[in-house]
Amino acid sequence: MSQAFEPPRDLPNGGGAGGRQRGSEGQFYAALDLGTNNCRLLIARPSPDGFRVSEAFSSIVRLGEGLTQTGRLQDRAMDRAMSALQICADKIARRGCRRVRAVATQACRSAENGAVFIERVRRQTGIDLQVISPSEEARLSVAGCLNLLDRTQDAALVIDVGGGSTELSWVDLKAEGLDQATRSFAPQKLPVRAWMSAPVGVVTLAERFPEDCDDRPGWYRAMVEAMKVHIEQAGDAEVLRSAFAAGRAHLVGTSGAITSLAGLHLGLKRYDRRRVDGLWMTREECERIALRLLAVDVEARAAEPCIGPERADLVLAGAAILQAVQELWPCERVRVADRGLREGLLLSLMAEPLRRRRHRRGRPRSAVQVST
Repeated sequence: MSQAFEPPRDLPNGGGAGGRQRGSEGQFYAALDLGTNNCRLLIARPSPDGFRVSEAFSSIVRLGEGLTQTGRLQDRAMDRAMSALQICADKIARRGCRRVRAVATQACRSAENGAVFIERVRRQTGIDLQVISPSEEARLSVAGCLNLLDRTQDAALVIDVGGGSTELSWVDLKAEGLDQATRSFAPQKLPVRAWMSAPVGVVTLAERFPEDCDDRPGWYRAMVEAMKVHIEQAGDAEVLRSAFAAGRAHLVGTSGAITSLAGLHLGLKRYDRRRVDGLWMTREECERIALRLLAVDVEARAAEPCIGPERADLVLAGAAILQAVQELWPCERVRVADRGLREGLLLSLMAEPLRRRRHRRGRPRSAVQVST
C-alpha cells in the first residue's frame, strides 16, 4: 500500500460558504472519504472564498478488491484500509479538528460485512464512518465541483467515477436558486435535475473484464458497452437533452482515472494538481489518450508518472466509463476536476453553523420555565 500526500492548497468554491461564524477562521474541519479504491482526507480552515486546505492525504487501499466475486470485504483489503484510516485519525487528532465528517460509499454499502467493518473502524481508530446513500454521494460531488461549472452554458453533467460505483448528476445551470445554493452550499438545494448511480466503477469493471492481451480493442469496447447499459436507464435526464444537442452543455469529470488521463494529455513528468484541476479537454483529446493507453500493456502504463503501478490496471476502465458517457451524452468539452466528494463534505460542514443561526433567528422565542 502506498501513501500519497498532496501539498496544501487554497481552494475557493463558488464564492464562499455563505458567511462564516465569528472566529471560525482559525478552526480546523476534516472530511474523510473511504471509497472502494481510495481513502482520502482533507483538513481545512474556512476562508472568505471557501476554504484553505491545511493538510491532505490519499491512499489507494482497494477496499472493494474481490467484493464482486464474494459479496464480502476481504481481510487483506480491510487491513489496508485500517492502516490508512489510522493515519487519518492521527492527523485529525493532531490538528484538533472542530468538526469531522467521515463517510463510506459503495464498498461498505454493498458488502455483507460492511457494518462489521465500520464498527471495527470505530473501535480501533475512533472514526465514526457514515455510509451515505448514492444520492447524497452524487450531490456532495456536485457541491465540491460548483465553481468549475461554466455558467454561460445551459447544463452540465458531473461524472464521479469511483472504484465501485459511478454517480452521474445532470445540473440545470439556468435554474432559479443556483446562486443561492452556491452561497449556502446546501447540497440538497442544488439544481440537480436528474441523477443516477451505476453499481460500476473502475475496480468492479476491471474485475468483470480481465484485460485481454489478444483482443485489447474488443476488450475495451466491451467495457464501454457494459457501462452504456446502465447509463441508458437515466430517463429523467432527458429534460436536459436539448441543451446537449444544441452544444449548450459540458461534462465535469471527477476521478483518479480522469485526472490521470489529463496528466498524460499535458505530458506531465510528475502529477501537478494545479495544472490538472479545472483543465478543459475535448472529447477527441480524451479518446486519443485512451487509444494511446490501449496500445500498450499494463507495465508500460505503470511506467507513466501520472498513472503508476496502482492505477495501471484501472485507468482504462475509467476511460471506458468516460467514453460511454460521452457517446450517450455527446458534447465537445470536458472539464477535469481534482476535487469532489471531500470538498463537498467540507463546504457542507462549514455552512452548518450559519444555517443553524438562521433557523434560530426564524423561530419565535419560547418561554423558559425553571423549576425549583
